[in-house]
Amino acid sequence: MSLNSKIDFAVIFSVKNANPNGDPLNGNRPRVDYEGFGEITDVCLKRKIRDRLQTEKLSIFVQSDEKKTDGMTSLQNRAYSDEFGLGKEAFNAKKNSPDETAKLACAKWFDVRAFGQLFAYKGDGKDGVSVAIRGPVTIQSAFSVEPVSVTSTQITKSVSGEGDGSKKASDTMGMKHRVDSAVYVAYGAMTPQLAERTGFSNEDAQAIKAVLPKLFEGDASSARPEGSMAVKKVIWWQHNSKSGQYSSAKVHGSLTVKPDGSYSIETLNQLIPEEIDGF
Repeated sequence: MSLNSKIDFAVIFSVKNANPNGDPLNGNRPRVDYEGFGEITDVCLKRKIRDRLQTEKLSIFVQSDEKKTDGMTSLQNRAYSDEFGLGKEAFNAKKNSPDETAKLACAKWFDVRAFGQLFAYKGDGKDGVSVAIRGPVTIQSAFSVEPVSVTSTQITKSVSGEGDGSKKASDTMGMKHRVDSAVYVAYGAMTPQLAERTGFSNEDAQAIKAVLPKLFEGDASSARPEGSMAVKKVIWWQHNSKSGQYSSAKVHGSLTVKPDGSYSIETLNQLIPEEIDGF
């Protein structure tokens, strides 16, 4: 059964001495907007959700390179795999219509029926066929509650990349950046009308709800040491109908988060949020 009620949610999390989302066009410095507020893109957040869901043994289409579980070398190979049953030859032979392709993909992969996906196939001639799937789960970029302070540290790197390893290679200089301390908030929503088209169910919504409190577990790196990013609270608003009692803008606006991570929620008639502690 597809999702039968609208859901809004928010994730409040802290960052301490970590680079939560580096910008490759700016020397991998933590992303900030023009007013100095820290930013973590929606794509980055969805990557972390996918990784946590994959840890829970759910089938994921867009897998990260270091967490692949099926040995596929690309998304195209995964889409054309015999296991999926949507090989290029089958599609071009019109054995599967675009609607059938979307239905099979949503049934196979959790992230496709949640976030959507675009499948582009080459046709017999010049024109190809694109199968666009619009997912019911949307997530906004996360922003810090107040402008962030970014510290940049110069480091040296020494790597013996050539020869027999008996001689030390010349040191090279580099930079490492971090956000000293900040609280971020990310908002999201789940739309039943779109869930009907992808088959996203109440159980799927609960699966995302279960991984949000541990969003940063298993995500450690040199830029994000273990424990440097932590979910403080997940706020979960479950409406009583498919259309919802209030707009997402109204619901998200009812939450006020302070720089120390404390928060308050404006009372909305007959919409009581569930407040979930971080993992």
